[in-house]
Amino acid sequence: MVDVGEWTVRDIMRDEGLAARSAKKRRRYSSYEGEITEAPGNLLRDERGRHRFHAGEPNELWIADVTEFRIPAGKVYLSPIVDCFDGMPLSWSISTSPDAEMANSSLPGACKWLGEGDHPKIHSDRGCHYRWPGWIRICDENGLVRSMSRRGCSPDNARCEGFFGRLKIEFFYGCDWAGVTIEEFVGMPDAYFRWYGDVRIKSDLDYRSPMQYRRGLGLVA
Repeated sequence: MVDVGEWTVRDIMRDEGLAARSAKKRRRYSSYEGEITEAPGNLLRDERGRHRFHAGEPNELWIADVTEFRIPAGKVYLSPIVDCFDGMPLSWSISTSPDAEMANSSLPGACKWLGEGDHPKIHSDRGCHYRWPGWIRICDENGLVRSMSRRGCSPDNARCEGFFGRLKIEFFYGCDWAGVTIEEFVGMPDAYFRWYGDVRIKSDLDYRSPMQYRRGLGLVA
């Protein structure tokens, strides 16, 4: 691996006539199906309407959402759990059906990261996935504190929206998915997330990956 500065990369791209991928505006997938169960409040929004998406330590604040990928072979849905401390994707599930089983299956994997005394807030939109008994039960059993966006207010979950935007720019947009089967595609985000956590550097982490950052702080071996 060779360390290269951001502005060096910009200069090379300009000289070679390269341009970064940009997000495409698409109709966002929505899982809202009405007020299935009572929704908890938005614990990240203060009295002045500002949102706090940052965390001072791991397992303080998690975010969750579902996004959709459309390829010629069909639709695939992704449900990750992301730690706001450093953007680490803790767990994720991928399915062709955006149902409760898909969302619920991502949560136990994230809970394996919990240490003694950890009770993170887990923030989501008001989608039905996060209103069904299975999700609520897993949260209660693991001491997770639920928080939800207001109905139809995407800025309330802007941190996860931004995560999905970066994911699709780096992994999805600009690629030719013709000939890729659903079965083949389902395995591809897994490799991206492992690369994202272990290798991909972030400027707000002193140009280290989330796992490198945690090792530097002595949080993991």
